[in-house]
Amino acid sequence: MSVLLLVVSALHILILILLFVATLDKSWWTLPGKESLNLWYDCTWNSSTEAWTCSNVSENGWLKPVQVLMVLSLILCCLSFILFMFQLYTMRRGGLFYATGFCQLCTSVAVFTGALIYAIHSKEILKHHPPGGSFGYCFALAWVAFPLALASGIIYIHLRKRE
Repeated sequence: MSVLLLVVSALHILILILLFVATLDKSWWTLPGKESLNLWYDCTWNSSTEAWTCSNVSENGWLKPVQVLMVLSLILCCLSFILFMFQLYTMRRGGLFYATGFCQLCTSVAVFTGALIYAIHSKEILKHHPPGGSFGYCFALAWVAFPLALASGIIYIHLRKRE
């Protein structure tokens, strides 16, 4: 049982790390010429000063829901980990981790919806930027976090506390 708890906790911490990097790092979209865009800033490499120059993202209507959903997924994932630890130490023997599983499933839905909105509306979000480029690693990390959070939520729902 302790090995299972360790694996579930490690999976949850991995999901938290993936969501933090995907939400806060600077590569949701990469353009040719060392330019990258994230959910919060447009960053350009300035070769004369050899530093990144960043400005706020455009006020696009589709980017705001992606920002909100990614932050919501972080909050829900943190909440579900806190709930898991609370339930682990206070729940009676034989109890199920329904609250933790439900929060983790909501995390999965929030990540999926945010990444899907970004994928579908990327042309509208990036209309003020030159054509070309591709999705960055933060976008890929969001898509990796989605099935992991979904699997974690299902595991929590079926996990029963034993002694």
